[in-house]
Amino acid sequence: MSGIDRVGVFVEQWRRERPDLDPSPMAVIGRMRRISDDFTRELIDNYRRFGLGEGEFDVLCALRRVGVPFALTQGDIAEHTVVTAGATSKRVDRLEAAGLVTRHQRTDDARGRIVELTPEGRALIDEAYPAHLRLESELLSPLDDGERAQLEGLLRKLIRG
Repeated sequence: MSGIDRVGVFVEQWRRERPDLDPSPMAVIGRMRRISDDFTRELIDNYRRFGLGEGEFDVLCALRRVGVPFALTQGDIAEHTVVTAGATSKRVDRLEAAGLVTRHQRTDDARGRIVELTPEGRALIDEAYPAHLRLESELLSPLDDGERAQLEGLLRKLIRG
């Protein structure tokens, strides 16, 4: 990540050029977008270390966190990962080809398919998720525990807003 606060420069330029306008929303939104972009790049690089893309990581996490039998319908996966059914299907296809999940018909609904972690998929996500948490912690390391809690509360407030 760049140590230069370009958003701050832009805000000051707008204040100078258009003192009649309040660029303070840009100071928040612009920084949030830049931080999100920087963090996302680092997280994706970390997923690649495990041979995964961001979407595949999300699917494996969804399956792992539901507990035994580590299985969900494709519709449930789409809901858990907040993507379309088509995107979910493509992600599951890639994971199935890699031997990390299996798909089988539901016994109670011939139209539905169950996606289940294989032992290899569970082993991979059990290795990748702790590495993911370590990276997230590292990305937040400039903040102390109180600042993290405060930021989490503010972000939660924005999400609910």
